Amino acid sequence: MSDTGTDSDSPTGTGTGSGTETTRGSAGSDGNTSYGHKPFKRSRSHFADRITADGRDGWPVEPGRYRLVVSRACPWASRALVSRRLLGLEDALSLAVTDPIQDDRSWRFTLDPDGRDPVLGIRYLSEAYDAREQDYPGGVSVPAIVDVPSGKLVTNDYQQITLDLATEWTALHRPGAPDLYPEPLRAESDEVMDGIYQDINNGVYKAGFASTQEDYAKAYTALFARLDQVSARLADRRYLVGDTITEADIRLFTTLVRFDAVYHGHFKCNRNKLTEDPVLWAYVRDLYQTPGFGDTVDFDHIKRHYYQVHTGINPTGIVPLGPDLSGWTTPHHREQLGGRPFGDGTPPGPVREDERVTPIDQV
Repeated sequence: MSDTGTDSDSPTGTGTGSGTETTRGSAGSDGNTSYGHKPFKRSRSHFADRITADGRDGWPVEPGRYRLVVSRACPWASRALVSRRLLGLEDALSLAVTDPIQDDRSWRFTLDPDGRDPVLGIRYLSEAYDAREQDYPGGVSVPAIVDVPSGKLVTNDYQQITLDLATEWTALHRPGAPDLYPEPLRAESDEVMDGIYQDINNGVYKAGFASTQEDYAKAYTALFARLDQVSARLADRRYLVGDTITEADIRLFTTLVRFDAVYHGHFKCNRNKLTEDPVLWAYVRDLYQTPGFGDTVDFDHIKRHYYQVHTGINPTGIVPLGPDLSGWTTPHHREQLGGRPFGDGTPPGPVREDERVTPIDQV
């Protein structure tokens, strides 16, 4: 697997929040104003330990030991949310959801009573980073997995987290869990995912945080060239690799589901809306309506985060009222292409009551 995905978003020299990462500073500072004013660069993840079946990094897979910290606004964290649901790991790996609006002290647990995560007992995710490494100079990113007994961060390597959930946590998967990273298809999957990562997942950020016309135009061109390529690939096949849902679909979905709501306008990725590409619009609706995908998406968190945190791009903090979200539940007809969403497995069960998201008719 390419290691390009072990990075986090930040303009050079800031490390501030971009949907994944934020710096820690004084409450009154506002590094978010730097977006759009400094060259965009994706910094590398610092904590890349793995939680594995054999515990070779010192972190063995154990039910109830670890806590997954996410922001529902963040596309990288959303990958872990979808994987956790599809694999049925809700009881084995508990979930902490941060406020979509962070300050410069990092992602915060202000959605919980008294502003503290009820399991970890901390107000800011940065406290788990500090428990692992004092004076760590980098940004604080999600997704992150924290060791509950020690309160220490284990990993913030979002690329490897989902691959390990699929391949190392198998003893704790639900009966009927799909194979999200099938071994016979890994070489093809890696190639497809690398192109999607470079030009789509990361490409929207390159365009949105570009500080020169040249950088913006380069990212914009590569983004839509890759979207056109993916659209052509999906014209006669239901899923990206093989005939079932895989990690590749999860990684593409989390960017596409945010495209019209934030990337088209906020990040100036405006050649066309996703709804104007019949193939991609049907594909992403198919996934959205599949248990484990749309039931993890919170458009309210997504919109408020991007438009209210990225003050360097949107200084007024005004959150658009659109787009109309009702189309997400309309028929997609992709089942006519065949394919078996969960392979020989089954869909995940109902969403836990404490993990339900804001319904789209309330956004």
